[in-house]
Amino acid sequence: MFLSAIITIVGLGLFETIASIDNAIINAEVLGTVGARSRRWFLTWGLFFAVFVVRGLLPWLIIWAAAPSLGPVGAFTAALSGDPAVHSLVESAAPPLLVGGGTFLLFLFFHWLFLEPKNFGLRRIEKFFTDQGIWFYALVSILLTGIVWAAIQVNPIMALGAVIGSTAFFITHGFKQNAEVSEAGLLDSRSNLSDISKLIYLEIIDLTFSIDGVLGAFAFTLSVPLILLGNGIGALVVRKLTMSNIENIRKYAYLKNGAMYSILGLGAVMLFDGFGANLPQWVSPLITAASVGFFFLKSHREIA
Repeated sequence: MFLSAIITIVGLGLFETIASIDNAIINAEVLGTVGARSRRWFLTWGLFFAVFVVRGLLPWLIIWAAAPSLGPVGAFTAALSGDPAVHSLVESAAPPLLVGGGTFLLFLFFHWLFLEPKNFGLRRIEKFFTDQGIWFYALVSILLTGIVWAAIQVNPIMALGAVIGSTAFFITHGFKQNAEVSEAGLLDSRSNLSDISKLIYLEIIDLTFSIDGVLGAFAFTLSVPLILLGNGIGALVVRKLTMSNIENIRKYAYLKNGAMYSILGLGAVMLFDGFGANLPQWVSPLITAASVGFFFLKSHREIA
C-alpha cells in the first residue's frame, strides 16, 4: 500500500510538472516585467493559492459533482477520509467523473495533435495529422458521439459526464486562447497594466492550466490527499523552474510531446476505468514515465 502511494505521488508530480511547462514559460515571461516584490509575492502567496486553494478545492468540487448525494460537507469529508467505506462510495459514483475526465483529456490531445504548432517528435505521424487539421472537429464530434452512445448503454449519467467533459474542454480552451492573445500585451514595455493586474492574470491562467492536471490526476487515483500531495509537488517544481531554469527547459524541445502522449494514455485509462475495466493503479504512472522519459531522451540527444 505504501509503495503504491509513493508510485502514485511520483507519477502525479511528474505529470503535473511536464503538463505545466507551457504555464511555467508564460509565468517566467510575465514575471520578467514586474518588480522584485511582486515576484516574491507570486512565489509565496501565489504558490499557496495554486497548491492548496486551486488544487485542493477542484478535486473536492469534482467529487461533489460526481456524488451530489454526499452534499458539500460530505464530499469534503469523503475527499480527505481514509475510511474504506467512504472510498468505496466515491468509487461507485466515479464512472461519470472518469468518463468526463477521459473525454476532456482525449479532446486535449487531439487538439494538440491536429491544430497546435509543435516540434515534431514523431515527425511523420505528427506532421501528417497537423496537415489534416481541418478534421479535428469532425473527429472529436464522432468520438463524443461514440462515447455517449456506449455510456447510455451502461448509465445515462455517464453519457452526461462525457458531454460535460467536452464542454469543459472548449471552455478552458477558450480561456487559453485568450491568454495567448493577452500575453503579448502584458509583455509590451509600453503596457500600462499594474503589477497587481499581471499577477491576477497569472493566477487566472494557473487556474485554467490546473484543470488539465487535476482531471488527469483522477487517472492515477481517487484519493484527494494523494492528488493534493502529488500535484502540489509538481506545482512547487514548476514555480522553481519559472524562476531559475526556464531557459534550460526550453532546450528540451519535445517535453510537450511527452506530456501530450501521456495525456492520451491517461484519457484512455480513465475511459476504460469508467466503463469498468479497473486497470492496475501502476498503469498511469508507467504511461507517464514512459512517455516523458522517451521524449526527454530524444530531446537530450539533440542537445548533446
